[in-house]
Amino acid sequence: MTKKIVILPGDGIGPEIIEEAVKLLKALASEGLDLELEYGLIGGAAYDETGTPLPDETVAMSLTADAILLGAVGGYKWESLDISVRPEKGLLGIRSKLNLFANLRPAILYPQLADASSLKAEVVSGLDLMIVRELTGGIYFGQPRGIRILDNGEKEGFNTLVYKESEITRIGKVAFDIAQKRQGRLCSVDKANVLESTELWRETMETVAESYSDVELSHMYVDNAAMQLVRAPKQFDVMVTTNMFGDILSDCASMLTGSIGMLPSASLDEGGKGMYEPIHGSAPDIAGQNVANPLATILSVAMMLRYTLNEPTLADRVEAAVSKVLDQGLRTADIYSDGMTKVGTSEMGAAVIAAL
Repeated sequence: MTKKIVILPGDGIGPEIIEEAVKLLKALASEGLDLELEYGLIGGAAYDETGTPLPDETVAMSLTADAILLGAVGGYKWESLDISVRPEKGLLGIRSKLNLFANLRPAILYPQLADASSLKAEVVSGLDLMIVRELTGGIYFGQPRGIRILDNGEKEGFNTLVYKESEITRIGKVAFDIAQKRQGRLCSVDKANVLESTELWRETMETVAESYSDVELSHMYVDNAAMQLVRAPKQFDVMVTTNMFGDILSDCASMLTGSIGMLPSASLDEGGKGMYEPIHGSAPDIAGQNVANPLATILSVAMMLRYTLNEPTLADRVEAAVSKVLDQGLRTADIYSDGMTKVGTSEMGAAVIAAL
């Protein structure tokens, strides 16, 4: 059966890294993977052409797709726009429209890049961590929100952190299911000592745990979790946390691996349909220079093959090809070190396809 993949290049380096991922998909299609690719607009590119960061056409095609592959959104060019039409609203919007509530962000250190991490090799060698982030609730979406003027004329900004028990339960089940397939350890991250919403989070995780006797559940405050990620990251197997905490902690974890340019992500709905994207941003300062690292996007394709397209063997091949290219000493600028061979975006992409 043909699988429809919507391609959303977005802004900044998005089109460049997506181009390499699409070449990979076409290489797999030439071997028999039945794919249909359809392109859409999102973010600043969509605003420039349509006046909105998330056109109705993009939502419509994404709703009928099996999976979505996204590049990146945002950039200096659009920072002066009203917040309601900034590129990031396109990203938040499509997550909400498609009900992509579960964000999976693996932090895996390839042994070839142990020296690229900002931490000592003995601290990070062998790191294999999965962060499960709730993606459609919490403070990013809570109402009321805005900026108002107080009686004394002073401006006040306000946002609402709110979680329903059902929202916590469903992300908890995803995290427990993943932990069952890994080392059986799940750390739930909250701030239950000062935030009632995350006090409920902790209580609900304990309730979900009653159905997973084979998973060891622990709890950690988010400030301690940030410290522990840097102090002893290999103590974690799977972490589950709120939207904002997950946003922050997953970027922190990315640097343990040597570069944010190495990390893919998946955002899934309750049926396993997903949007796949690298966790790095649009990097407008290097856009169009053929220096961006496409490996996070290519590894996002591997996650797509594994979690949505049910092609685990192909996913393994893509991941093995990335490892082989690193063995060959090829490095983009973000992971380059003395003695390695520096290559550009397109060269790295071509090398991965050759390694297949």
